[in-house]
Amino acid sequence: METMKQKYHHHHVQKKQGGIITMPFIFANEICEKLAVVGFGTNMISYLTSQLHLPMTKAANTLTNFGGTAAMTPLLGAFIADAFAGRFWTITIASIIYQIVEFLIFLSNRDDQLDTISSAAKLRPPPCKHDEICEEADSGQLAILYVSLLLTALGSGGIRPCVVSFGADQFDENDPEQKTTTWKFFNWYYFCMGASILVATTVIVYVQDNVGWGWGLGIPTAAMFLSIIAFIFGYL
Repeated sequence: METMKQKYHHHHVQKKQGGIITMPFIFANEICEKLAVVGFGTNMISYLTSQLHLPMTKAANTLTNFGGTAAMTPLLGAFIADAFAGRFWTITIASIIYQIVEFLIFLSNRDDQLDTISSAAKLRPPPCKHDEICEEADSGQLAILYVSLLLTALGSGGIRPCVVSFGADQFDENDPEQKTTTWKFFNWYYFCMGASILVATTVIVYVQDNVGWGWGLGIPTAAMFLSIIAFIFGYL
């Protein structure tokens, strides 16, 4: 005979856990999110020196500060998810924040930026010409950069600590069949994560260096947008 606690647990599982049907959506979110985050972060030093024309020492210092901040923000994201918003809303809001920042950076690096709103906002200095000294990003452009990197770190910090546990929440460990599926979920999750990181550090970086930053940032931006759609659609 079931106790009240067991009945509540059974009802909670039936209502909240999506099971195996949610796996493709979570994997799609992870793949697209890694393409966006790793695709931009891996080649950031090149972006800072070639697009914002920062000296190497200043670019390296910026990258180090960003890396340290991004390493700490998952603690904040995990705390917010566990204490206030829950994993779904933390991931969703963090993804939207990251998407907005990615889109603004993408706009500022379009090849036709002289005809876009990004040029009016002067999000980055004009491109270098062969016979001119490159104009370094001014204080206003650097302020926009630092705010963008901070929001990027916050967005990434809200995603990384929550996705795996959110996926595990979709399965009932008390069910022998679902317990086996949970292990399969983790195997496929880390496979998708590794494959997407490989693509981001090879294909995306190649596009950024050889095709252009418009495409190189546009692909991660589109990937992040698709990850949000897949994640929300899989939850509904």
